[in-house]
This record gives sequence, structure tokens and C-alpha cells, in this order.
Amino acid sequence: MLPRMSWVMKPRQAPDLDLIFAALADPTRRALLTALLDGEHSVSDLARPFDMSLAGVSKHLRALTDAGLVEQKRAGREKVCRLDPDGLNAAFIWMQGFGAFAGVDLDAVDRYLESLLGANGDEN
Repeated sequence: MLPRMSWVMKPRQAPDLDLIFAALADPTRRALLTALLDGEHSVSDLARPFDMSLAGVSKHLRALTDAGLVEQKRAGREKVCRLDPDGLNAAFIWMQGFGAFAGVDLDAVDRYLESLLGANGDEN
């Protein structure tokens, strides 16, 4: 008899934004993430609403797991999935950087930088 496995916890590495955004680009994967907002679900429960094979849903879940958005564990014969609570942090932080430019007058910033560079150039 196999020992009961705990959650698959990969060592924390720098998140790969390409994997995260590729995983989020697929509507089936987004639907799976939405379903997991309710808590843990088995792969077969997650697959039920989709018109695809269990293997197809498992491939989508693997992409979400590789991106660090979902954690999986074995519970007897079933695989159980849950959201990784930190999975979207890197994407969220990256996207927040773009929010810093909202409402900024880039021409004014350009003029300000030119005035600083011009002033520094005169001092040398």
C-alpha cells in the first residue's frame, strides 16, 4: 500500500510569467480556476461540466500546476486539486506596474527629465 501523499509543494522559484499568462489565456483553465474558488475538488468533479475527456482536463490542470496556480495531491485513487494561494501574486504585481502610468502626463515627465538632464549638463 502506498503512503498517503501530501500536497505537491514545489520549491518556490521565481514565478514564470510566461507560464502564468499562457495558463490564464485558455478559457477552460480559467473556468477550472473559477471552480476551485469554492475549495478543493477532485479531477473527476472538475471534469464533469466539460465536454472533454478526463485526460484532457488533466492536461489543463497540469498546465495550471506548472504555472504555480494549482496544487494537486493524491487521495486514494483520486487526485484532488486546490488553488495555490500565492499563484497569481507575480502576475498581479507585474500588472500593477502598468497601473502606475494611468493618468500620468508623459510629456510632462519628459520635460521634467530634460530639465534635470539639462541642469546637470550645465553644472559639468
